[in-house]
Amino acid sequence: MKTMQKLAVILLGVVVLSAVFVGVASAQQYPNVANLVPFTAQTHFMSLPGYLRYVTHQQGNQWLTYAEAARIVQQQ
Repeated sequence: MKTMQKLAVILLGVVVLSAVFVGVASAQQYPNVANLVPFTAQTHFMSLPGYLRYVTHQQGNQWLTYAEAARIVQQQ
């Protein structure tokens, strides 16, 4: 019986941690760059996906791929 209780506690812990990580990943918000003009001083002379990559790296020290950034800009 003790083994079943330990297994249930471990399983519950895994489920709770999984829910926490899924919530964090889905809550990712990106800066809105849709209202900026590409290749101007306001975007540091970068394309909108490039500028989004740059700003995201500055804020979170993590690089988006160009394809991800282009998809996000298109959705905005």
